[in-house]
Amino acid sequence: MNKVVVGLSGGVDSSVAAATLHDQGYQVEGMTLWLMKGKGQCCSEGMVDAARLCEELGIPHHIVDTRDVFQENIVDYLVSGYGDGITPLPCSQCNKAVKFGPMLKYAREQLGIDAIATGHYARTRFDPATGRHQLLRAVDRSKDQTYFLYDLSQEILAHVVFPLGETRKTETRQMAGEFGLHTAEKPESQDLCLVEANGSMRAFLDKYITPQNGEIVDRAGTVLGQHEGVHHYTIGQRKGLGIAHSEPLYVIGLDALKNQVIVGERDAAFRPDCTVQRVNWVSIAQPTAPIKAEVQIRYRSAATPATVIPLEAGRVRVVFDEPQFSITPGQAAVWYDGEVLLGGGVIERSV
Repeated sequence: MNKVVVGLSGGVDSSVAAATLHDQGYQVEGMTLWLMKGKGQCCSEGMVDAARLCEELGIPHHIVDTRDVFQENIVDYLVSGYGDGITPLPCSQCNKAVKFGPMLKYAREQLGIDAIATGHYARTRFDPATGRHQLLRAVDRSKDQTYFLYDLSQEILAHVVFPLGETRKTETRQMAGEFGLHTAEKPESQDLCLVEANGSMRAFLDKYITPQNGEIVDRAGTVLGQHEGVHHYTIGQRKGLGIAHSEPLYVIGLDALKNQVIVGERDAAFRPDCTVQRVNWVSIAQPTAPIKAEVQIRYRSAATPATVIPLEAGRVRVVFDEPQFSITPGQAAVWYDGEVLLGGGVIERSV
């Protein structure tokens, strides 16, 4: 009988992933990661719901304390990035450093199980021609989460199962009801776990970064207004600037050293290219020449045609066929060939 450890957040997706594998005859064990220090309401509620699910399925439930790992790799990572005037993407970092790696390690060393599963909407397959495990978009494109999974290693992809990759979200809810799961009608989480635990990203950051008043300036350096800390802003932001102007203004730059927020009209927020660091090549080996691909620079944006040019030191330059709005340092750029995720990395600050 196949054995698998399923990561359980207490939500409907991970619940259905566990129930599906259990129904298919897998020997399933549940695992919930304890992420938050302090009260951590979302973690507490999730652990209770995950434990209840395991009781419903009659499977073991393991709670693994990863609070220190989460603090170092996510909380400190976010605080450092925002303090430097970039907008870090915590989810891909969390998947690599906090979730999938520690899950597989614990499953192997403590439980003697060599496979893990999650409720992510994604698919994998093995390509015998290249000897690589490929990461593919989910069938339900509106729920596809591969953008957040670009940093997974070949070792992880070789041992992970995504039971919902072929499933649409509406079907997931229906399946939860058919399985009789108590999470069938549980509302879907709408925010980052840190936002849910703190009320807002601003409230979270203000716990770690002392707000410092500074200037909002245009590209010529003319002072247009005041701000309470560059960490409250992100590239492309329009609302909340508090500036009266003949045309809508957008954040086009953040200078943490000068403590300035730089704004401009919408056209100024478009860029033709960007450089990307910490690149992970997933479904193909690192190419030695430029390749054409469709590049996605935000979770909710469409992938757009571009040329990906390999550089030294694990970096690439992405040149878009058409300039893109709000290319944001710290966020991920992820490139695809149709449904196949080729690779991705972290957008560097523009020069």
